[in-house]
Amino acid sequence: MALQVSGKTALVTGGGSGICLAFSKLLLANNCNVLVADLQLLPEAEALVNSSAPSTSTNGNSNGNGVNGGGSKARAVFQKTDVTDWGQLEKAFERVVSEFGSVELVVPGAGVFEPSWSNFWQPDFKTSTSTYKTLEINLTHPIRCTQLALDTFKRQSPTPSPTRHTILHITSIAAQLPLLPVPLYAASKAGLSSFIRSLGPLEQQSNIRVAAVAPAIVNTPIWSERRNWVDEKVDVWIGPERIAEVMLGVVQGEEYVGGTVLEVGLESVRLVEGLGDGGPDMTAKGYSVGGIGEGVVGTFGLLEKNFGK
Repeated sequence: MALQVSGKTALVTGGGSGICLAFSKLLLANNCNVLVADLQLLPEAEALVNSSAPSTSTNGNSNGNGVNGGGSKARAVFQKTDVTDWGQLEKAFERVVSEFGSVELVVPGAGVFEPSWSNFWQPDFKTSTSTYKTLEINLTHPIRCTQLALDTFKRQSPTPSPTRHTILHITSIAAQLPLLPVPLYAASKAGLSSFIRSLGPLEQQSNIRVAAVAPAIVNTPIWSERRNWVDEKVDVWIGPERIAEVMLGVVQGEEYVGGTVLEVGLESVRLVEGLGDGGPDMTAKGYSVGGIGEGVVGTFGLLEKNFGK
């Protein structure tokens, strides 16, 4: 069930940087309004929002509200959002509907790569907090965002023909890999992939498609603490624009049905099977991380430093 994005509206969490910024730019270029829900915007993202602001007529009224038509320009707006705060997520959905009238595409793309402030190997045994921020951001937030999307889709006024809606998640090849240095990240992506497949049947019943892309090694800010894992003499980064192009293909492609998880490398894509999948081809371009051994050694050091004291 394809969704043609021209004239539609998308809500994208994490659109202030990385893959979701690239996807937001691509949506705008294809005449799709975007609400970017994030904590902050990179300068590039801020420029994108500012450049798409509606013009103001001589009588002081702004032009370009609502769904694009009659030659109006697609717009991007920013809603400051902590995706771990359910109230703020709800406000993002309220804002996108009030700003544009409806929303047809939701991308819960905000994520973290198990940073030092929420890392399994750097625990705080004195905290009273009973959660992990990495899991809140990477797993709980997209699940909650999906609930809010379903509720919003069902509340929107019916149209003469059934409206097609899509929820597109971003998982990772890490969902299929044992990654000692970042076990929370791997677990979050594996859990998300299972969640997406579980909602696959919604498409036939409700015209709501839940699918995902699973990128390999993408050059985005989430690698800021672990860029030494990538040996740039041997390993190859994937640009976020490559992932964004594939994401648009999934949204607009009839062949990508509900429950699809599409792995994305530099030069290849692969459907990840729910059962009996052989796993990522780590020899393909954009998959290798030659310096991860340093991360493994560092993990054993953290085990000795932070546990049993």
